[in-house]
Amino acid sequence: MLTRSSPVRDTQQDTLVWLDGRQSQAAAALQRGVCRSFRALGYSVVCELPLANGRRADVVGLSPSGDIYIVEIKSCLIDYRTDGKWHEYLDYCDRLYFAVAADFPCEVIPEEAGLILADRYGAELVREPVEDRLNAARRKAMMLCFARAAALRLQHHLDPGCGFES
Repeated sequence: MLTRSSPVRDTQQDTLVWLDGRQSQAAAALQRGVCRSFRALGYSVVCELPLANGRRADVVGLSPSGDIYIVEIKSCLIDYRTDGKWHEYLDYCDRLYFAVAADFPCEVIPEEAGLILADRYGAELVREPVEDRLNAARRKAMMLCFARAAALRLQHHLDPGCGFES
């Protein structure tokens, strides 16, 4: 982990939001919109989920049927061009999406990845990605990772003094 995550309160909604200090305000807004839209579809979400390869996924969505989606947030073209690690997420999800703002030049997003347009209030699916189903062992590992992260964050929310370091 490069920096320690810290919980902060979104004063407009009084919800716990996990920011690790690396997101810009623009990226945090996109992340919020993606999470809201995923929740409206019935998905559970975990943000900033550490993966077994040492990377951290911006948003991981878990569908009611057990599909695992990773969303890579790109706040601007420079962010996209200087960050080529998106291939490293493919082994940890059934589908990989990029989420960008409406003014982002979408033609640079690879065709095999999904495309989501987002703002702080919601998101719209523009293009579905190529689906590459996880094998059973990797799916189980991701489900455990997702469940443990969600449970630990809930415990921290319910009992901030519990000694949990994120």
